[in-house]
Amino acid sequence: MRVSVIGGSTVDDRTAERARTLGRLLGERGHVVVCGGLGGVMAAVCAGATRAGGETVGILPTADPDDANAYVDTPVATGMGHARNAMVVMNGDAVVAVDGGAGTLSELGFAGVFDRPVAGLDTHDVAGVEAVETPAAAVDYVESSSQQ
Repeated sequence: MRVSVIGGSTVDDRTAERARTLGRLLGERGHVVVCGGLGGVMAAVCAGATRAGGETVGILPTADPDDANAYVDTPVATGMGHARNAMVVMNGDAVVAVDGGAGTLSELGFAGVFDRPVAGLDTHDVAGVEAVETPAAAVDYVESSSQQ
């Protein structure tokens, strides 16, 4: 399945490590990682997935596919800025939110609109987000909750 991973564009080392672990688990289980394609959680989750042999898609806010982080296999240039947040969520069967600010909050809103199951690791406490403690629990949740 495709899993949209959303989160902060700048993160501390602990958050980056959790995102890398999440990416590794998704890659090991054969899931495609969809993200915003830039830095922070996006780069970390893509790095983890790539190292595990997984596939990554980055839906970029810019018009230049070369803006994608080094671990994005398929960059999708949109030129849409934050409006691309809807596309990030729409292109996943489920969502995992890691950390994040206002951009992540907007993506969580789209997850509700598009009826996607959402696991949250240290992210916003909002309706529809299943708070989990570990990357493994996040993957387990979205696998059990999505309509594959």
